[in-house]
Amino acid sequence: MPSSTQPDIGEMSSDASSRFLRNTWYVAAWSQDVAAGSIFSRRILGERVVFFRAATGTVAALADYCPHRFAPLHLGALLPNGRLQCGYHGLEFDAAGACVHNPHGNGVIPPAAHVPAYPVVERHGIVWIWMGKRTADPALIPDFSILEDAGEKLGRHDHIIFDANIDFVTTNLLDLSHVSFLHEGILGNAETIAADIGVRQEGTTLFVTREQSNVRIPPLYRLTYKPDAEVGDLWRVMRWDAPGCMILDSGTTAPGASRDDGSGYYGIHLLTPETATTTHYHFSSVRRHLSAIESQDEAIKAEIARLRRIAFEGQDAPMMAAQQETVRELEAQGRMLRPALLSVDAGPQRYRRIMDTLLAADS
Repeated sequence: MPSSTQPDIGEMSSDASSRFLRNTWYVAAWSQDVAAGSIFSRRILGERVVFFRAATGTVAALADYCPHRFAPLHLGALLPNGRLQCGYHGLEFDAAGACVHNPHGNGVIPPAAHVPAYPVVERHGIVWIWMGKRTADPALIPDFSILEDAGEKLGRHDHIIFDANIDFVTTNLLDLSHVSFLHEGILGNAETIAADIGVRQEGTTLFVTREQSNVRIPPLYRLTYKPDAEVGDLWRVMRWDAPGCMILDSGTTAPGASRDDGSGYYGIHLLTPETATTTHYHFSSVRRHLSAIESQDEAIKAEIARLRRIAFEGQDAPMMAAQQETVRELEAQGRMLRPALLSVDAGPQRYRRIMDTLLAADS
């Protein structure tokens, strides 16, 4: 990459995600997290939101406060009729956020007794939420139908919170050169440092590819390919849709062979800002092929989930948090941060240009 290229300063800004893209769909939770008969609360884009299933079984999302004295609604109760009851004074709210019952005095409901409701769509086993002012269009939800068609190939749905803003986490995933160092012994090794990198854009969808030939296969990929295989061709193709929805098609095959002859998995990475400095990270996986030995399938699935969680929670998360804290300290010292750019930054730089365009049009 030419040295004259000026980096987006937001790449190394501790508040790079202080402005959120609002007119878009965010992942609020896995569907399994919003259980019937229970209340689920989560902070999204800095706002506390309460989720519950109405009497119809559909998921509703309301701002998590009662308009009477602003008690959090998640401290209340979900009634059998599908209404959400405030735990402080018993006001009841429907799925649209309207107060529909006042148990006090003559029962008159004040005009101000309502809370904002957010459009929600449940698709692909995911609860999607729209927090912008424009009309929510379900057609804009990225395609994650691979989760619905997976059957026994589907891995565990998981969730962690990164102490880092969404920009740090996104650029980490769009530049997988770090796996040879940060995830050595799990996802990478010394032979996976050199790679052919490609960047392709279709509309606002970004694809970043990383390919290696005739390299020592990292442990996780031996699990999904052949446990006794030592050398193979390795591929990783990350698809990104705004604001933080990614699928990683990755795997290995015999040197020179077709990918169809190999195996691997699709890694699901779903990022949603909790705040300007913390990020919800939902992740799962779908294997390309099941093991020929049926008795090993569950064990392999469990090991894939274990290794991925170690990589994300035990390695990525501390690094992102440390990176964010370092930038915060340098900014406090008045440093002008202009990160040095490497060839591996092509994907992250393209992502930032797309996000800049989307943010400029977001209102």
